Amino acid sequence: MTDQPTKQKLWGGRFTGKTDPLMHAFNQSLKYDQRMHDADIRGSIAYAKALTLVGILTKEEEVKITEGLLTVGEEWKAGTFKPEADDEDIHTANERRLSELIGPLGGKLHTGRSRNDQVATDMRLWLLDEVADIESGLKGLIRVMVERADNERDILMPGYTHLQRGQPIRWSHLLLSHAFSFRNDLERLQQLIPRVSVLPLGSGALAGNPFGVDREFLARELGFASVAENSMWGVGDRDFIVEFLMWSSLTMTHMSRLAEDLIIYSTAEFGFVTLSDAYSTGSSIMPQKKNPDSLELLRGKSGRIFGNMAGFMMTLKGLPSTYNKDLQEDKEPLFDAVDHTSASLKIAEGVIATMEVHGDKMRAALTMDVLATDLADYLVRKGIPFRETHHISGRAVALAESRKCQLDNLTLEDYQGLHEKFSEDVLQVFDFEASVERRTAIGGPSRKTLERQISVLRAALAK
Repeated sequence: MTDQPTKQKLWGGRFTGKTDPLMHAFNQSLKYDQRMHDADIRGSIAYAKALTLVGILTKEEEVKITEGLLTVGEEWKAGTFKPEADDEDIHTANERRLSELIGPLGGKLHTGRSRNDQVATDMRLWLLDEVADIESGLKGLIRVMVERADNERDILMPGYTHLQRGQPIRWSHLLLSHAFSFRNDLERLQQLIPRVSVLPLGSGALAGNPFGVDREFLARELGFASVAENSMWGVGDRDFIVEFLMWSSLTMTHMSRLAEDLIIYSTAEFGFVTLSDAYSTGSSIMPQKKNPDSLELLRGKSGRIFGNMAGFMMTLKGLPSTYNKDLQEDKEPLFDAVDHTSASLKIAEGVIATMEVHGDKMRAALTMDVLATDLADYLVRKGIPFRETHHISGRAVALAESRKCQLDNLTLEDYQGLHEKFSEDVLQVFDFEASVERRTAIGGPSRKTLERQISVLRAALAK
């Protein structure tokens, strides 16, 4: 252990007075940005190599700095790193500890570098790691929905609009409708990655690096796809955070809609699905209750994550170029959105994988009135314009309602009284399976079209 250097703030030379203790606490971000410790150390090791290439560091100094940084990283991993009161942020904390370990040489690391380009680099590195995990979680959710749809394609149920029974569909068709929303989320996430994978390091405070560091080398070393071409933009840009917050808001909106369907279908009034005990809770006062708390939390998280996006947009919208301290407010909403989106994807996967589906109750919810459109289509096939057949079918529904019976209980004479084109084959309309199987155009609920949907989703997962 070398002699410890005199402690001072990175920016302290200009100031002679003491900072208000409340202001120090107000300014400090280490309590939440310490989670970027690994990204900060990776960036610093790469920067040390770049300084060696331009002769600021000798190879021996680079090795000593790298070994010191690796030691700091091990302390973070082991939980033995001890933050100090003057550690404003993760960058200050790591550099302070590095200098404690290797002495004044630690101060060379900051040559030509600013916390402005350092924090932008750390956040992009950190987010790239998290996006990879989120992409895996999203694929896991889509995969379990696809496999469930594949295995349960025999189950018929009513499809709803306005929460009113509309037409017969397959349960698999409903499940895949949500899976396609998540498929689009997967594509959008993958399209976002190149815009996150842009290297700010080497931009300095705003005006670039005066020592000619090889930024393309830095990009390769850290795994970035490209280099920030403008140093002012490099340190001040937070669009990648906004875009991730927008992405997570839309993804969680899709999550909320899935949760809402399953909450409704899990009620006693529907009884279409039953959640596993692992994703349900009971009531503190009503012993019979089984509450879908997992789904309700998923529905609730969507509002929280949208709030993160809206709040940060308001922080960002009026800022002058380039870096301003307001940008410190980017971390907590981003961290929160990452944490809750990632957890939500895993919880949703567990819910879908373990819930029980009651095909008999779904089938029992099918009533003949959901074939009213098929009745209109029947007459279309006999050459009558749909606008006319729609009216005729509606009259048939009204007649059945007046007699308190189902459409298939009306007689052939009843139908012929509505239109002479009705014949004995009208009875073939009243078959739910046949209705679903007639819908063979791409996107429909027939077995053939479901097979196509499953193939499309599996291909998306394989990318």
